[in-house]
Amino acid sequence: MSQPQDGSPDTPLLDRADVRVKHATSIGGALDAFVTRVKSGDLGFLPVIVGLLIICTVFQILNPVFLSSSNLANLLFDSSTIGVISLGIVCVLMVAQIDLSVGSVSGFASALVGTLWVNQGWPVLLAIVAALVIGALIGAAYAFLFNWLGMPSFVSTLSGLLAFLGLQLYILRSTGSINLPFGSPLVSFGQLLTVPNWLAYALVALAAVGVFVADYRTEQRRKASGLSMQPVVATATKALAIFIGLEFVVFYLNKTRGVPWIFALFVGLVVAMNYALKQTKWGRSLTAVGGNPEAARRSGINVRRIYMSAFMICSTLAALGGVLAASRLASASQQAGTGDVNLNAIAAAVIGGTSLFGGRGSAYSALLGIIVIQAISSGLTLLDLSSSIRYMITGAVLAVAVIVDSLSRRSRMSSGRA
Repeated sequence: MSQPQDGSPDTPLLDRADVRVKHATSIGGALDAFVTRVKSGDLGFLPVIVGLLIICTVFQILNPVFLSSSNLANLLFDSSTIGVISLGIVCVLMVAQIDLSVGSVSGFASALVGTLWVNQGWPVLLAIVAALVIGALIGAAYAFLFNWLGMPSFVSTLSGLLAFLGLQLYILRSTGSINLPFGSPLVSFGQLLTVPNWLAYALVALAAVGVFVADYRTEQRRKASGLSMQPVVATATKALAIFIGLEFVVFYLNKTRGVPWIFALFVGLVVAMNYALKQTKWGRSLTAVGGNPEAARRSGINVRRIYMSAFMICSTLAALGGVLAASRLASASQQAGTGDVNLNAIAAAVIGGTSLFGGRGSAYSALLGIIVIQAISSGLTLLDLSSSIRYMITGAVLAVAVIVDSLSRRSRMSSGRA
């Protein structure tokens, strides 16, 4: 009797698992697996990366200054404040909720720091800690209204938007704005300080090693479970590509101002959040609650606690973003946190790839999304075009991102990967 071929219906399950592992341990197998994921709707960061490349190409053709080292450094300075706020939005979107008050909370936090530090004479670090603690309490209040009173997050945070905007105006009512000491470390951090060249190169090398180690451990766990895995060569190639690409970016930025410390802080928060989302029980619980709260509850997850943590992290990061915005502008004013801050923070998370439907997202969504938005803003500014066009383009990009998310979700459902 002839032996069944590998992968045929008569092949034992263990043998078929071995076939999948062997198939994926080649470069061709890894590429085939990537193509399969894309066809099934698992696009990852592919749309936003393609979009960013198109945006950079168009603006560079229209104005060669766009990709200059100094302009890119300014872009990173300006991306950091709203980027930190957007990182908190990723958390609430992951549990299929929303926080519409992040702009007002950031403005309130900046006004609080200015008042406590400049007017009341508090040490600057104590004033910042106070703002962050109040931010966390605001998030806890939203979670209480949602968990125990059943108030939709859309309504509670919309109420918060108005309330904290009113508090901000009340605190600054006498002067309208508070100028922060220009020579202070906080203002220098937001406007001037950059990472030393050698340290920037070292951090990039450390990041590449970290990516390789994390991916290698993940693939080894998949192998031990009999699942398909990438070859070590593919994992090393990915880490090497990240190393070369980021080292070139650092080299290019170091030609003028260098890598801003405020952006390095933002990236550090992104890396820490990504680890928490992907490698911890809390992150897996967050994803489970966003995907199906009832199923998560039945599996033993404390759903109320997960909602509480998501709202508290979001409001705390909104407060931190407000502090960083004050350091960037060297002032706390009644206009802080208003305008398009709220919408840009939410748009950045969605454009970066976090799903509005919950259960799917990444901390890197905030990083990529805010760079896309800031690249559009910077390019249009260099072309001396009005902000009206920037709003229209950003709105169009956001609409495309939501359409892609909806279509990919439908594709995942039809292929059984949702």
